Amino acid sequence: MESKPEANYMPHLVLIPYPFQSHIKTMLKLAKLLHSKGFHITFVNTEFNHQRFLKTRGPDALDGLPNFRFETIPDGLPPSHIDASQETIPLAMAVDNNMLAPFKVLLAKLDNPPITCIVSDVFMRFTVTAAEELGLPIVMFVTMSACGFMGFKQLHHLLEKGFLPLKGTNLVVEVTEHVVGLVFDSWDLTPTSCVFTDESYLTNGYLENTIIEGLPGMKPLRLTDYPYTQVINPNDFGFNFVMQAAETSVKAHAIAFHTFDALEQDVLDGLSTIFPRVYSVGPLQLLLNQIQQDGLSSIGYNLWKEDSECLQWLDTKDPKSVIYVNFGSIAVMTAEQLVEFAMGLANSEISFLWVIRPDLVSGETAILPAEFSAETKNRGFVTSWCPQEEVLNHPSVGGFLTHTGWNSIIESLCAGVPVICWPLFADQPINCSYACVEWGVGMEIDSNVEREGVEKLIRNLMGGEECQKTREKAEHWKKVAEEATVSNGSSSINLDRFINEMLH
Repeated sequence: MESKPEANYMPHLVLIPYPFQSHIKTMLKLAKLLHSKGFHITFVNTEFNHQRFLKTRGPDALDGLPNFRFETIPDGLPPSHIDASQETIPLAMAVDNNMLAPFKVLLAKLDNPPITCIVSDVFMRFTVTAAEELGLPIVMFVTMSACGFMGFKQLHHLLEKGFLPLKGTNLVVEVTEHVVGLVFDSWDLTPTSCVFTDESYLTNGYLENTIIEGLPGMKPLRLTDYPYTQVINPNDFGFNFVMQAAETSVKAHAIAFHTFDALEQDVLDGLSTIFPRVYSVGPLQLLLNQIQQDGLSSIGYNLWKEDSECLQWLDTKDPKSVIYVNFGSIAVMTAEQLVEFAMGLANSEISFLWVIRPDLVSGETAILPAEFSAETKNRGFVTSWCPQEEVLNHPSVGGFLTHTGWNSIIESLCAGVPVICWPLFADQPINCSYACVEWGVGMEIDSNVEREGVEKLIRNLMGGEECQKTREKAEHWKKVAEEATVSNGSSSINLDRFINEMLH
């Protein structure tokens, strides 16, 4: 039975995402859905991200509606260029240290109508303190996969059992180019506190050969599939930030995940042994496709300006002939890795659409080799950002080379597009393992990135031995996702149950 507030009663939800592009996008989709169910919505961005939205989408982009409002709080970080991506560790520190007080001030003035419930991103743990101090109910929303979040939730267990941190002799080593791709496992992008032990841990197979078993609902995974597996300092900020957020989340009245039952049933069952009320409410876009968004359809999700010309370019290509390449909104690589990806694409002879953000190469400008441009000028399209969901659903797109962030994975599943995975940090290694092994829609690329390997996987995904199998699996999950989001589907029912938790 559909949940909807009584006539003339407008319950008020305050939603606050973690201030990353992907988290904001997913939380804003949930906000639109909740608004369609009869809720008054206040959506809280940081002042920095609010200004980025206005610059990208226009001065009226966040005007909203009388009962769907945008508010801001400061993040407490020093001013930076409006087009710059904020560094992960300083931003996480700001979340923990600076945002509680302004959030409480904001909540105190949001009294028309009175606040019914706070819907918080699971990594904004200060919101639990605010809710407790102000006597407000709070629920958590996880914008990532259930398996990815379970990886964070089990960090404390891995710490207790002695798997983490690694026992090494060198607590501080120089960050060199050959490890820069791995340093993101600590969310630490500075060269002053590298988290690696001596190189033997990276070469002796310990991380790959140590299998973690017996965790609630989780299939056996390599230690390297879990986040922060290169950490040797137990005081590492990034490690403790995500571990403490996962531990704090159990205080919320309920927790919802952007996934669907059939995709992660075992993990969701495992999470139900930890949390009192667990709901899978995705894929959100498929739920949104079924409602009338009124004046909210023009409110977009991207902090970068989208290039729609790429869609016109795709119109000129044959069905399933193009591989889409995008490494997300915050992942970075070395200049050498960029060249290897470029030449792998060039040598594959497959048409491609490649998103290269201005800040994609760590500390440098992204410069593509001259031979790449010469060899691909008639079959490649390079842009700085694009409407990803429209691209993935375009009939010309037959594969996706991705960093394996959850938005990218679930959007590819909804589109029935198989993936090549290059996981870098956070939940991405677990997403990769599940995509390749459990769900059968992906292939993993070697973390070192060599053009021969890139070329081989692209050829395989787009027409080789694995092509038919992965495409069939991707189409299967597309169908199952659609079934979950019809009116009597599992995610539709779970969304109504989640709403009842907020109302009562």
